[in-house]
Amino acid sequence: MTRRAWWLLGANFLIPGAGSTLAGNTRFGRFMLRFWLFNLSLVIIAAIMWFVLRGPLMFAFSTGLGLTLLAIYLFIVGGFWALSTLDTLRLTRLIKVDPYARGLVAMLAIVCMMVPFFAAAWASALTNQAKGLVTSLFGGPSASITMPADGRFNILLLGGDSGADREGRRPDSISVMSFDAFTGSLVTIGVPRNLERFSFADGPMKDYYGGGLYEGCDVDVCYLNSVYTEVEVYHQDFYPDAEARGSTPGIEATREAVEGITGLDIPYYAMVDMQGFADLIDALGGVDIDVKERVGLGINDDGSEGWAPPTTYIEPGMQHMDGEIALWYARSRYESTDFARMERQRQLQEAIIQKFTPGNLSGRIGPVSQAIAKVVTTDLPEGMAGVFADLALKSRSAGSQRLDLVPPLIDIENPDLQFILDSVQATIRQDPKATPTPSEDGAPQGLARDPEDERAVA
Repeated sequence: MTRRAWWLLGANFLIPGAGSTLAGNTRFGRFMLRFWLFNLSLVIIAAIMWFVLRGPLMFAFSTGLGLTLLAIYLFIVGGFWALSTLDTLRLTRLIKVDPYARGLVAMLAIVCMMVPFFAAAWASALTNQAKGLVTSLFGGPSASITMPADGRFNILLLGGDSGADREGRRPDSISVMSFDAFTGSLVTIGVPRNLERFSFADGPMKDYYGGGLYEGCDVDVCYLNSVYTEVEVYHQDFYPDAEARGSTPGIEATREAVEGITGLDIPYYAMVDMQGFADLIDALGGVDIDVKERVGLGINDDGSEGWAPPTTYIEPGMQHMDGEIALWYARSRYESTDFARMERQRQLQEAIIQKFTPGNLSGRIGPVSQAIAKVVTTDLPEGMAGVFADLALKSRSAGSQRLDLVPPLIDIENPDLQFILDSVQATIRQDPKATPTPSEDGAPQGLARDPEDERAVA
């Protein structure tokens, strides 16, 4: 009877229902065996979908409803597993077990009962935390899923800074991530924040400037990132439904500007506030960045009393950075240009995206969720976050390319707007591993510029 008790508890722990079936409670045992096989089938189907059809799976588990159902189901699984162990312990007839082994058998039964129950409760709690993030961050009152434009999903990424040393918040980093909706191939288009004399896509700002260029604006300088401040301060009435759409007037105006510059339809945006960026990076366990040039942790001499050159530097090479160092890497202006700073910020964005893997997030979902909720705002609807996460994972194998609209490719003070449109379209069409490089006349090498292509872009 003692050996029988050990075997029954062990078998039931590995295959819930086996102990009850072998000990004689075949009705409950068969129910638990069917339940176990059903759960095993779900795991196998989910594993197959992860490798073959990951998009629908990630869509379902990036919605509040999907995560709620998952949390409830995990709790039910743990509860039935514990109940099966309790029934097996009853059937061991503990009174007939060797007196010296009864305590050990009872302790083993408690462990076999508590381990799956608490594991399921822990997983359910993590799922509820993820649900809280999804419901608070995504899916505004008017959020809707938009089909890909020309086979691509486009999202505007903004890095904003609301520090005490500046008036309002202007996007310091502006880029567009354009994913192929099927392969996940990624094109990242970097747009300098100080780009001038550009035009807007159809909307209130285009009407306000008479369909012309962004000149004679209502703020001190007419840069691309000034659009945000201008609208937030003077023209919030241009976008009365912005809040209902999960956005702000400044972001809507900036989106229209970037759409006009790139010629892309951009249905979604995500803004990261640099003030809380360090917390997110620390929650992810730091980031790894291949540093190209030495970066000083300091600012240029602005004439302020007590200024001193930096004494700490981030050296070239692969570096693992915590939140504080990564934030300096993104922000540092010491002996650096705006374009180099823009490049470093995009490097940091890519490094953070690389950290969003199931393995890295395991056990970190709570701190990561809290950090994301503080620093990220977006109008992505529930479900689309999973779609973009799937595309980001696909892009690692499908390939990615970048187009930075900076000198010498582009004259930021007087840009050739048609050339920018051509460059964006040509970059999207060409081989993922080819990167446009400026030729002597300022045009990227390898970009199609024949009349048929010109007419197609127009």
